Amino acid sequence: MSTTAELPVFDEEFVADLHAKYREIRAETPVQRMVTPQGLPLWAITRYEDARNALTDPRLAKDFRRTGEIIDRIDPEGSVRRPFNSALSEQMLNLDPPDHTRLRKLVVKAFTARRVENLRPRVEQIAADLLDRMSEHDEVDLLDAFAFPLPIQVICELLGVEEGRRDDFRRWTNALLDASEPEVTRRAGLAMADYLVELIAAKRARPADDLLTALIETTEDSDRLSEAELVSMVFLLLVAGHETTVNLIGNGVLALLRNPEQWAALKADPDLVAGAVEETLRFDGPVMHGTLRHTTEPVTVGEVIIPEGEIVWVGLASANHDPDRYADPERFDINRDAQGHLAFGHGIHFCLGAPLARVEGQIALRGLVERFPDLAPAGELDDVRWRFSTLIHGLKTLPVRLR
Repeated sequence: MSTTAELPVFDEEFVADLHAKYREIRAETPVQRMVTPQGLPLWAITRYEDARNALTDPRLAKDFRRTGEIIDRIDPEGSVRRPFNSALSEQMLNLDPPDHTRLRKLVVKAFTARRVENLRPRVEQIAADLLDRMSEHDEVDLLDAFAFPLPIQVICELLGVEEGRRDDFRRWTNALLDASEPEVTRRAGLAMADYLVELIAAKRARPADDLLTALIETTEDSDRLSEAELVSMVFLLLVAGHETTVNLIGNGVLALLRNPEQWAALKADPDLVAGAVEETLRFDGPVMHGTLRHTTEPVTVGEVIIPEGEIVWVGLASANHDPDRYADPERFDINRDAQGHLAFGHGIHFCLGAPLARVEGQIALRGLVERFPDLAPAGELDDVRWRFSTLIHGLKTLPVRLR
């Protein structure tokens, strides 16, 4: 661990200036060795083509058990925390084939495109209700009033989670994704795992017309999800199912407010909302890095060799700002062709919930621009603060004036 002293540290200062920091690194090297706040050295891939290739390279493996062994080797004293509690790790985002293939096949049978599309009227109703409540105020924190409650209500209804536990989920997921307090993170993981065990038991006893019951009952050639896999999968769907959309909405509104001509364009033609969502995903997507991978043999990126047995981040946010892929990447333009962005990943681990996030993002931005066409920042936009996470890129608050 002592050899990491001179490496750049991925700390709160880095997150606060994420795109500028990665712009400097990307111009110098296709892959940068750096260190996390707890002292874990890893390699961050920064350029678009390299990142896209890395997402499908079997030599950059996903296996939470092997990743844990590598971390233990690097850090025998245990000062580096694991990405998630082990009870929440047996899910497809943390595994490659054949385990990933089996798990994804089972989940896809329950989480169908039809089930997602059938949610659209309910998402529109939830958004309309939240906008009604917002209209009673002149100023709100957009995250608290809209960006958080919309997707958490949708995913909790989809899975069959009772309304009274939704604030618990917000607290737990905030702690799980926060990089600054390992002990708080550990306790949140245990609390969430305990609750999910109870929830699954309740669904077994009282099946309902929801996704969790479908996950419990789905089979493929007499195979089904084990108890540990169910807990981990529901955790993944709950966290990914609302955190991505919370930050898609928040980051999108921030970009629109910082670029008032883009807000004016969307106000003049709300049908541009699909492009606005895609450009938000490219410009300031909700996930800054892919989850941890490790090298199973030496891997060459550009002229840099990453040795075997090293931890790797695929820099999704950095790749989406690569000028070799997108002209003038620092410009936010809702009319841009943002096709091919890596906000949802690429390859076999492409985000299963991407269609739902897009539906929610489009409904949210369209609802805001139609309901509050004069939406404006309630403070200095240069003063916004970013949550400190190594995975999620999102704001702490976004105060806005509605009229």
